[in-house]
Amino acid sequence: MIRFKPEGLPERAGTRVAKIAIPVGFEFFLVFALTFVNQIIVGGLGGTAIAAVGFVNSIHAIPLFFLGALHVGAGVVVGRAFGGGNKSLTNRAVSYVVLLAVLSGILVSIPFVFFPAQILTFAGASQEVVALGSGYMALVLASLAAGVLAMALSSVLRSVNRARSPMVATIVNVILNVPLAIIFVYGFGPIPALGVVGAGLALLITTVIRAGVLLIQVYLIYDVANWVLPRGRAQWLNLGRPILRLAIPLGLTSMSWTFGAFFYNVIVQQLGDGQLAALQIVFSLSGVFVVGSIGLASSITVLVSQAVGAGDSDLAKLWITYLLRIGIVTGTVFASLFAASALLLPFMFPEISSEVLSLATWGIIINAAVQPLIARMLIVAAVLPAGNDTLGIIIGDFSGPYFVGLPLTLILALFTPLGVVGAIIGKSAEDVVKMVIFSYRARRMRWDDVLKAHEDSLVTMGDFRTEPITIIANP
Repeated sequence: MIRFKPEGLPERAGTRVAKIAIPVGFEFFLVFALTFVNQIIVGGLGGTAIAAVGFVNSIHAIPLFFLGALHVGAGVVVGRAFGGGNKSLTNRAVSYVVLLAVLSGILVSIPFVFFPAQILTFAGASQEVVALGSGYMALVLASLAAGVLAMALSSVLRSVNRARSPMVATIVNVILNVPLAIIFVYGFGPIPALGVVGAGLALLITTVIRAGVLLIQVYLIYDVANWVLPRGRAQWLNLGRPILRLAIPLGLTSMSWTFGAFFYNVIVQQLGDGQLAALQIVFSLSGVFVVGSIGLASSITVLVSQAVGAGDSDLAKLWITYLLRIGIVTGTVFASLFAASALLLPFMFPEISSEVLSLATWGIIINAAVQPLIARMLIVAAVLPAGNDTLGIIIGDFSGPYFVGLPLTLILALFTPLGVVGAIIGKSAEDVVKMVIFSYRARRMRWDDVLKAHEDSLVTMGDFRTEPITIIANP
């Protein structure tokens, strides 16, 4: 009989996982729930408003997750530095990532802020979607630098056992965003009704506030790091190498993944704004119920990276085995809840036609059926960068959408009566293929080699284990 908890893990291993996975899962629940609530808010303006917001959000995700790959590199490097007791490396890694996140976010956002209508038209949006979504896009993309910075700082805090802190920043974000979105969209007192643009303004304001809260937590409240930039060209290169070695390939694969998600919208847009609205409802609601797996994926990044930093490759393997077993349970539970949520659609979207809600219901049922496999895919995907296998991520994230998901969607959505339901089937097939590829690569990983590569990188940077790093405890 196989023990659920492998022998050799530290005492109270489940508690350690829970302290990371539950706050992270709840944080992402709030993020996805906020996206869905914003859809409900603009849903009062009609199905085209939902389609416009969803179409813009799919474009926004491309640069956000490409640049947000910085947070994976930062999390792994900071987790290893923390696990090895290296405060000097932590200081420089965090400062490096903060500077890179802000500068890259500002640079990439410029064309989206100044030419939103042209970009939407080029992307294939309908005239109605362009008219409603242009102002929204300009404001949402103006928040890009703050959004990338928040992702990076959240990863840093999790890597030093401060997983609850990003959740606090996200709670502040949600508490402010919902009333602001309602006020700006529909107007209140002297504030005029801005429609869809109001939702973008609310998102811009609260994203900047969230990034500010995280900066205060990292540098002032918990003293996770001091502002120390690398000195000299050699330090910049030697520090940037391990971060960018993970960030650039993962950024490319994130771009592949987000472009893939965007192309699903482009295909379904050919069927009409109503079908696109149904797709957005399914995708947004799916995110709300995949949060348990995201929390476990973050646990792998933190615990495995800390084990490597401490020089214990066997412990890294035990953590992976344990977390994958937990993921089987959580994936099944959240998939069941996702399927049941279809019953609530008429109450959440009373202004949307019954035809659109029927399509969304079928999409939820199909997607929920494969969500346990999708959950495993997300967890295994976190194993690969923790073990320096960015090639496996690239193979999976390119093969899944471009060789399976999108071709299948083109056939089923445009050339069969399935329509948007065919797009849901295609996206589900993509995620299953990615799960198979990631699992295969994870089984072939040699953790002793990962440990040696980490030790070699410390020698290159001139940093060795010093003393334990003390982070101010939870109050």
